[in-house]
Amino acid sequence: MSEISFTAQVDRHFYKAAAHTKHPPGLLEQIRVCNSVYAFTFPIRKDDGTIEVIHAWRAEHSMHKTPTKGGIRYASHANQDEVVALATLMTYKCALVEVPYGGAKGAVCIDRRQYSDAELERITRRYTFELVAKNFIGPGIDVPAPDYGTGAREMAWIVDTYEQIATSKLNAAGCVTGKPIAQGGIRGRTTATGLGVFFGIRETCLDRGFMKDLGLQRGVGGKRIVIQGLGNVGYHAACFLHDAGAVVTGIAEYNGGIRSESGIDPRAARKHFREHGSLLGFPGTADVENSLELLEADCDLIIPAAIE
Repeated sequence: MSEISFTAQVDRHFYKAAAHTKHPPGLLEQIRVCNSVYAFTFPIRKDDGTIEVIHAWRAEHSMHKTPTKGGIRYASHANQDEVVALATLMTYKCALVEVPYGGAKGAVCIDRRQYSDAELERITRRYTFELVAKNFIGPGIDVPAPDYGTGAREMAWIVDTYEQIATSKLNAAGCVTGKPIAQGGIRGRTTATGLGVFFGIRETCLDRGFMKDLGLQRGVGGKRIVIQGLGNVGYHAACFLHDAGAVVTGIAEYNGGIRSESGIDPRAARKHFREHGSLLGFPGTADVENSLELLEADCDLIIPAAIE
C-alpha cells in the first residue's frame, strides 16, 4: 500500500472533525482548500562560477484573515505537498488559539550545509525578490518567519531586500518576524517553541489523576526523558526540562544517538554535536548507531522534535 501524502493526512483529520459540525459542505470545502500556491525556480551563481537552478514554493492556505503567517524552511526534502500541508496546519493553529492570521508556508529545496554563507544570502535575496514580484510577501499580505534551516540572519536579508524593492516602504520591517533583536526582533523568540513544549509537559505532569493512571509521581523532577531531534525545539525543551530536574536519558539525531541512565547535559551534548557533526562518542554515554532504537527505550516521556 502506497504511503499517504502529508496533505492527505491533514485532510483526513479535517474531514473527521468536520463530521461533528453543522456547517454546509461548501463552506467546509472553502475552509479546507489551499487558496494559492506559488511554485517557482530561479538561478543562482555559486562561488565557483557555476549556475544552479533552485526550486522554491510559497503557499497561502487561507486569507480569511490577513496577513497570512508561516515560516520559510530550507530543506533538501522540501516539496509542494509538504508546503501546502504545513500552510493548512498554520491556518488551523491560528484559528484554534484565536490569532487573527491565515496560514502560509514557504520552502526552498536545498541542503543548506552544501552552500556557503554568500550563496545562502544570494538564494534568500532572490527568493524574496520572487515573492515581492508576485505579491506573496508584505506586512499586510503574507508575513514569513524562520523555520527549519532558517533563522534571524535569513530574516534580516529578507527585510533588507524587501526594503530595496517594495513599492511601499511603510512598515517594511514588518514583512517578516524572527528578525535579529538589533533589527526589530524580540527577545525569547528562539526559545519560545521549546519553552512551550516544556510548559505543556510541566502542566501535564502536575495533573494528579493522569499521573496516577500512569503510575508516576507528580512533577517534572526525576522524569526520564528521551529527545528525538536536538534542533531548535528539542534542544531548548531539553534544557528547560533538565533545569527543572528531569533526567535526559537519551538523545536521538539523524546520524546516531546516545543514552545514559544517569542523565545527559543537553548543552554539552549540542556542543559536542556541533564540534563533531554527530552525538556519537559523547563522553559518559553509550552510542546508539540506529537512533530509531531510542524511540523504544524505557523512559517516562518521549519528545518527538525531529522534522516531519
